[in-house]
Amino acid sequence: MSRHPGASPARAPAAIQIPAIQAGLKQSANPASTLNPRQFRKIANIIEAQTGIKMPDSKLHLIEGRLWRRMRDGGFASLNDYCEHIASGLADADTMTDFINAVTTNKTDFFREPAHFDYLSEEILPAFHAGGHSRMRCWSAAASTGMEAYTLAMVLDDFRERRGDFDYRILATDIDTDVLEQARKGVYPAASLDPVPQGLRRRYVRMANNPARKEGRIVPELRSRISFARLNLMDDAYPVGDPMDVIFARNVLIYFDKLTQAKVITRLCDRLHVGGHLILGHSESIAGLDLPLKTVAHTVFRKL
Repeated sequence: MSRHPGASPARAPAAIQIPAIQAGLKQSANPASTLNPRQFRKIANIIEAQTGIKMPDSKLHLIEGRLWRRMRDGGFASLNDYCEHIASGLADADTMTDFINAVTTNKTDFFREPAHFDYLSEEILPAFHAGGHSRMRCWSAAASTGMEAYTLAMVLDDFRERRGDFDYRILATDIDTDVLEQARKGVYPAASLDPVPQGLRRRYVRMANNPARKEGRIVPELRSRISFARLNLMDDAYPVGDPMDVIFARNVLIYFDKLTQAKVITRLCDRLHVGGHLILGHSESIAGLDLPLKTVAHTVFRKL
């Protein structure tokens, strides 16, 4: 996730660093910027209920840091006051959305865990096409800033250009509205685009005309293939329309307990065509769950 000839040259860093350190000490010592354990536990329970994300006591300082700006922008005197407002049930929808945006974790990269995209390109797509199917529907179920969805679009569009009679659409969802807004723009720092193979980058990314901006934007043709929408995996139903052919739900289950994982995977499976594929993160597992899924590659499953 993205947020950003003189005398005695050795003295300059010290002159800059000391006030910064002092400022940091003052902020950490400021009672307004700390949460008491009771208030943190209230907030942790709300986070887990609404997002499924486990919040052990070790996350207290992380949450303090993430909520500081929300507290300040809301005009609250302290983090405890802000969190009391969140826990009271009186916060309006926009305040609650901002709160959820602040506490969710958004880690993503282009071509992250590339073996999945190799399997999609070399196994899933040729078999899908050979089976007489000409239109694939895919879902990036924890889309973050959109890098996974755009990677998926590059792979699918490359296949479309080579095969001709093939079409695709992608749904990309996340609980965090801030990252979804970034994803819709399709603008990324140049360094984040490094994992994109050079041939795909030439076709699907337009670098800024001004090199000083050091950013690129996904081409309009690819952006038009993706619909971005807010969806909470904790909801009882996933209103995503017709069943999907491929679902990417990678590196989100690791934040849930076992019971929540089982519920989420079951709902995802319900939204998958028979013969469709569910792809999880490399550290995630469906072991011990009674699901109509067959393992076909590492953390790649086909619905029976």
